[in-house]
Amino acid sequence: MFFFGDTTFLIILPGLILALWAQSRVSGAYAKWSRYRSTSGVTGAQLASDLLRRNGVYDVSVQLGSGELTDHYDPKRKVIRLSRNVYGSSSIAALAIAAHETGHVIQHASGYAPLEIRNNLVPVANIGSAMAWPLFIIGLVIGATGLAWMGVLIFSAALLFHLVTLPVEYNASNRALSMLINGGYISDRGEIAGAKDVLGAAALTYVAATAMAALQLLRMVALLGGFSRRD
Repeated sequence: MFFFGDTTFLIILPGLILALWAQSRVSGAYAKWSRYRSTSGVTGAQLASDLLRRNGVYDVSVQLGSGELTDHYDPKRKVIRLSRNVYGSSSIAALAIAAHETGHVIQHASGYAPLEIRNNLVPVANIGSAMAWPLFIIGLVIGATGLAWMGVLIFSAALLFHLVTLPVEYNASNRALSMLINGGYISDRGEIAGAKDVLGAAALTYVAATAMAALQLLRMVALLGGFSRRD
């Protein structure tokens, strides 16, 4: 009853718009720069393997993953998984994505503090995402404001995860661009601009996710405040 027709929905509307725009930017940048082949000719898989060796990392493998834009680094299994259009492609988009994931590996190998903090927050964030809203809703329904505030507190942990993720992702992108340029994998202005476009668009999705989480938390507080006043 407190979600349908309530004006607090307007609080998260800017976050929804930003998220849609960010996703559109990612799709557009990826589609555009997937059509441009790098002059170096190396594929995403070759690039990742080469960058690992150049940075003295020999215990991480590069594997072909499934899906599209599902590229990620799995620190537990020590593997970079690249989607098919990144793994075997020499496009500017593929190289930017592969370098970004390799950037995470180097962060891990060098003990980059924000990454360690984020990894430690993963279980807390998962619990927060799964339990916060149920606790919050149940608390409002049965009139237990303490339970609802517990939901707010737990959701705050999920927001903290998003906040810590921002410097991690931006740092990985900065590392990626530096490795691409210094290694000679991209050279002219067009290639550098393309890599920046792809990496910047990807970073924007994390900004949008953080903004959305912050606005959701604000909405929870607003809903709870309105409920308390009615009491």
